[in-house]
Amino acid sequence: MADIATLLEVGGPVAALGGGAAYTRAKHPAAYWSTVGLPISTARLLSSYGSVMEACGLTVAPSRLRVLAVKATTRREVRPVPPRRGIIRPTSTGLRIRLRLAPGQEPADVAASAERLRHAWGVHGVYVTTLKPGVVELRVVGYDVLRRVRMPRKVMGGFLKVPVALREDATPFVRDYRTIPHQLTLGATLSGKSMYLRHLIAGLAHQQVALVGIDCKRGVELAPFASRLSAFATDPEQAADLLPALVEEMEDRYDLIKARQGIAPSTPDEEITSDIWGLPEHERPVPIVLFVDEVAELFLVATKKDEQRRDEMVTQLIRLAQLGRAAGIYLEVCGQRFGAELGKGATMLRAQLTGRVCHRVNDEASAKMALGDIAPEAVLAACAIAPERPGLAVAGDTSGGWSRIRTPYLSLGDAAETCRGSAHLVPDLPALKPFQP
Repeated sequence: MADIATLLEVGGPVAALGGGAAYTRAKHPAAYWSTVGLPISTARLLSSYGSVMEACGLTVAPSRLRVLAVKATTRREVRPVPPRRGIIRPTSTGLRIRLRLAPGQEPADVAASAERLRHAWGVHGVYVTTLKPGVVELRVVGYDVLRRVRMPRKVMGGFLKVPVALREDATPFVRDYRTIPHQLTLGATLSGKSMYLRHLIAGLAHQQVALVGIDCKRGVELAPFASRLSAFATDPEQAADLLPALVEEMEDRYDLIKARQGIAPSTPDEEITSDIWGLPEHERPVPIVLFVDEVAELFLVATKKDEQRRDEMVTQLIRLAQLGRAAGIYLEVCGQRFGAELGKGATMLRAQLTGRVCHRVNDEASAKMALGDIAPEAVLAACAIAPERPGLAVAGDTSGGWSRIRTPYLSLGDAAETCRGSAHLVPDLPALKPFQP
């Protein structure tokens, strides 16, 4: 009886400690990782590194000199050589390790074993990044950072750069308009597409940028941000007038660039430019970001007259997508559905939109339209997004890379207040004055 009493006395605190750890892991995964998960995973990694690398096929045969040295000094078995491991650097979401690859190995070999490494070390994910030839970095993530999104405290933003979401490897997803000028963003109702758009507008509101909106849902999505918009169209009729004005503004900017290129023999090479970013700052026109919400509404027609107007609008959108980058005009095209059945010009417009973000969609065809030309795995990942995880999306670009991202929550009131507080930054663009809300 005394032994049972002793066990109960000891077991009570142990059970309470285990229950507290389980609760912390479920409700506060970051705190659990810092206190419990990080020490356990680090010990597991250090103790099993060589055997895990060998099991994953990431070892090479030792050199002849190494074999001779081992045999001469010890009687141990000569084991294959894993990649040389650097210092383990803990982070708030996981840890990072640099590996120097052995001769004959390539980063793709390590990336192909990422899932095996994840299971072997008992972590949520392992992601591989190439730092330089022969050196890769393993970014180990200890828990699901997309379940409750918290953006890093230090995020490198900048002009025309907006940290809008968090990647599954715990790095920020930054929308950089200078690198990826145009983007297609798809998402069904309640998928989080509007939240993504809200972050973009709030992030650009503090910058010297002209924001233009086309919202064919009578403006219900973009109307709260009207105080920061330089131009606003709420139906196809207004959009049919606004788009030619943007095309005319683009052509005027090309005339400005050509005038600057009226090259004299004494003109230095560095002053010759083919876009607005090569112009002197006092001559450079302000960049324009065009947000098109529910792009399918611009393609839909009911009468023959509507069809002619549709063709003109689509042609102007394609011209802006093809030529707008050099003139400092960038497109953010959003919609619930996007496919070739929208009509003439849909596929051509998509081909000009380098960036792709696909939230949960209602059919596989939309996911294929957004991501099918990037990677088949990206389409499958987009189709697997659950309805109970709004804001989760698959982001990629036409270079072939893709990753899962999730946008943090931002209330409509806070975003609208940000736009009202930066209304004084609306630039003076005479061509868009008639359309200013």
